[in-house]
Amino acid sequence: MKIGIIGAGRVGCSMGKYLTDRGKTVTGFYSQTYENAAAAAKFTGTDCFRTMEELAALSDTLWIAVPDDEIGAVWDCMKGMSIDGRIICHFSGSLSSDVFNGIDEKQACGASIHPMLAFRDKYSSYGQLDNCFFTLEGSACALERLEGLLQELGNPYRRINARDKAKYHCAASVLSNDVLALLDLGFGLLEQCGFTVEEAVYAASALVKGNVENILAKGTLPSMTGPVLRGDVSTVEKHLAVLSGEEREIYRLLARRLFEMAKKRQEKVPEEKYERMQEILK
Repeated sequence: MKIGIIGAGRVGCSMGKYLTDRGKTVTGFYSQTYENAAAAAKFTGTDCFRTMEELAALSDTLWIAVPDDEIGAVWDCMKGMSIDGRIICHFSGSLSSDVFNGIDEKQACGASIHPMLAFRDKYSSYGQLDNCFFTLEGSACALERLEGLLQELGNPYRRINARDKAKYHCAASVLSNDVLALLDLGFGLLEQCGFTVEEAVYAASALVKGNVENILAKGTLPSMTGPVLRGDVSTVEKHLAVLSGEEREIYRLLARRLFEMAKKRQEKVPEEKYERMQEILK
């Protein structure tokens, strides 16, 4: 597989470096800004190209690593090129391979591939790709080749349906960005109690790390603790009483979710306590 990468940002550079470090063939990079392609090529020990056609001519697989709203425009340019027999794939978590409209007429195969990883830095994130989980969807001819590559790299993966891409991406966003928002809420409440930002983060570090480690090792239900699980109505009432506005609504909605989880745990809690808990969380 000879992989040409279109886009020299965080994803393109990280994937290119990950592949070349493991002996895979990366033809090189094309970017709208030649200097960016040259920097990516230098970083990965590959080549850079001034035109997409030059890159395509030397590659059997083309990876489109550009922002979601630019993928369609890149594909429109590619449709004017000779790409017979090529595998064309993009890295969007939310878009499916359906964005490659008319790809069958070009006698090429389309797919999307998405690593479940937050690429925070162009030149270091590749180090986190070891054992990173990937999702794939697209045509059978493309998936067979991409699965073979991931197997060689040792990365776990799963095929998903094109219709599930938006829900899948929503899940990834909740597990990544939304967790940040929730932590920010918790840190903010500590600040309201007189903590500095630094003190709030430091004070909560063991609690946050412990919860995450338990969840990843055992799952969410076995890792549950707290007043909702215990049916401690008075404590939840006190929490609600000191909150207002958006903070109170976020707490209430999350507590309702915890309440449903607690019922699945089948804890030995008096039924009247759970009935009261359900009432105050309405």
